[in-house]
Amino acid sequence: MMHLGLSVTYALALVAGALASPSQELDARQQPFKSTAITDHAEPWAIAFLPDNRILVTERRGNLRLVDPATKSKTTITGVPTVAYGGQGGLHDVALHPNYTQNSLIYLSYAESGSGGAGGAVARAKLTLTASGGSLSGLEVIWRHSQRASGGLQFACRLLFGPDGALWISSGEINQMTPAQSMTGNLGKMIKLYDNGTAFAGNPFASQGAIQSQIWSLGHRNPLGIDWDAQGRLWEVEMGPMGGDELNLIEPGKNYGWPLVSQGRHYDGRTIPAHSTRPEFQPPKAFWVPVISPGGMIVYKGSLFASWKGNVIITGLSSQSIVRVTITGDTAKEAQRVSMGKRMRGIREDKDGAIWVIEDGNNGRLLKLTPN
Repeated sequence: MMHLGLSVTYALALVAGALASPSQELDARQQPFKSTAITDHAEPWAIAFLPDNRILVTERRGNLRLVDPATKSKTTITGVPTVAYGGQGGLHDVALHPNYTQNSLIYLSYAESGSGGAGGAVARAKLTLTASGGSLSGLEVIWRHSQRASGGLQFACRLLFGPDGALWISSGEINQMTPAQSMTGNLGKMIKLYDNGTAFAGNPFASQGAIQSQIWSLGHRNPLGIDWDAQGRLWEVEMGPMGGDELNLIEPGKNYGWPLVSQGRHYDGRTIPAHSTRPEFQPPKAFWVPVISPGGMIVYKGSLFASWKGNVIITGLSSQSIVRVTITGDTAKEAQRVSMGKRMRGIREDKDGAIWVIEDGNNGRLLKLTPN
């Protein structure tokens, strides 16, 4: 389910100190950046930079916009696949093929309807740009959730290309919980594929079957942010239940425990065993109780925000914030939380080191963040 309010019992437990976040109390009185509004959008979800500095912005109802930051104008890309809009579903992420300048391929993730409800899908298509916007052609679905469900929750489906050219997909468990532990499906998993959607050779479960060969790690709930650090390690942030949002260091073949363990509780107040009770599962490197409701993340690699280099920057939905996390070796700790006054969804870093974020919901603004 979506993050809702804390139960009275759980809130009292927090006040009493029975549950604690590893992050420290933070001073968010002063924003460490200036924010420039570029365009506004209807329920934006993700952004991707084109080589000419224009920006693709997905809108959850199924629109793909082309933004020119120089003129603050936006146009429409046609040919987007039909999406299952509702709940948390719709048009989600967008990513460029590593060889986009040669093949013009982009990738979209989205919720699609089918027998039993909705599930996540990933498609690729050729993008042709025109004076009035552009169009997609040759659309091909290359990956789908192995099952569907009603309710429209927890699709995730962030997209990321790796240094080896592989396509990574963060697969949510569509509020079904137990499939995150099942090796007969691809829900609640980190997925590693070739650019055409076939399973990447050498994946940890490649010998176990077609579905299993896609899987890099398992036991995830709603992974909404993935990025590489400078050492080539993959970091992931995911929504927990009532409490227990997680930042994880993703390793091949490892199980991250959901729904068998969590630092949070079920929405009806039922307890979930903590990670410490099951050492066979990978514990998070940082967690949040109460939640921040992560909407996206990057590992900052630029120099414009010099003191942030190597930090994880997370956009927060219910927390209406940008959360900065420092990494030291294999440990992580919240270092700063900046109040934005709006639910924050997508985040990307441009080639100059500026950070771009989008607000969630109707009239969500695309913002460029630069140092004060």
